[in-house]
Amino acid sequence: MLPILLKTLPFFALIGVGYWAGRVRIFPPEAVAWLTKFVFYFALSAMLFRFAANLSLAEIFDLPFVLAYLSATTLVYLIAMGVALFRKRGLEEAAMEAQCATSGNTGFLGVPMLVVLLGPAAAGPVLMVLTVDMVVFSSLITLIITGARGGALGLHTLRTLAVGWFRNPMVVSIVLGLIWSGLALPVPAPVNEFLALLGGAATPGALFAIGASLAGRGAERLGVAGWLSFAKLVLHPLAVAIAALWLFPVDRAAAGVMIAAASLPVAGNVYILAQHYGVAPQRVSTAILISTAVSILTVTAVIAWITG
Repeated sequence: MLPILLKTLPFFALIGVGYWAGRVRIFPPEAVAWLTKFVFYFALSAMLFRFAANLSLAEIFDLPFVLAYLSATTLVYLIAMGVALFRKRGLEEAAMEAQCATSGNTGFLGVPMLVVLLGPAAAGPVLMVLTVDMVVFSSLITLIITGARGGALGLHTLRTLAVGWFRNPMVVSIVLGLIWSGLALPVPAPVNEFLALLGGAATPGALFAIGASLAGRGAERLGVAGWLSFAKLVLHPLAVAIAALWLFPVDRAAAGVMIAAASLPVAGNVYILAQHYGVAPQRVSTAILISTAVSILTVTAVIAWITG
């Protein structure tokens, strides 16, 4: 495990540097917001487009892979919701806690880190996990909260979801990359070099932004946040491992990438959703803080297991 820790440590060290910069106010919240926008709209989008444009749809989409990830994640989602409802929390809070338990930081942490640690072949499975998370589970939380508040789940809601998908640069970059790949168009060398140069900023920029954003988070309701962190870092990858390795015929290398992606800490965009809807933002913030700190050990352990 020590060799893997030495490989993952630089990634988490970058998060630590960002956290320090945020704590001492070298990087104030306004700067974090602008850095995040640069990574989200430019660097990470360039990286995702380049990956997708150089892969075929068959290398990304695999039905057993999708079914394994979808079924395991749905199970953990229902467990987290059930625990919240058992604690007499409302449906909105239960859904937000379920989102914490299943939505990993695949975009900002998983894509840059796992492709480096597990090799270029990890790009396709990571993109598939990211797509399922964005299209299925980010939509599910919106539908549940809208329904819980008495909103009509009609064409207007579906149109809002569709607009949200295609305003998300990660979705757009993956779709455009796959279209480019599907047309069998070669990526011109200058364009490929441009994308590689811009996409190269995604890894340090994203990790630094994660750390700096954590600096402004307080820790409250540690018991619930600890449970949500456990669900995300332990239950989610465990359920995915069972589904991918024993229940569905998933290629073993792709299954390993899926398990590693499931072991990632709670995604920062869950906090954005919690703030937007006014549902347990402090609880979500604390879960992000705890899960990110603990994931230094848990993600390392999972990667050591799947590569060993």
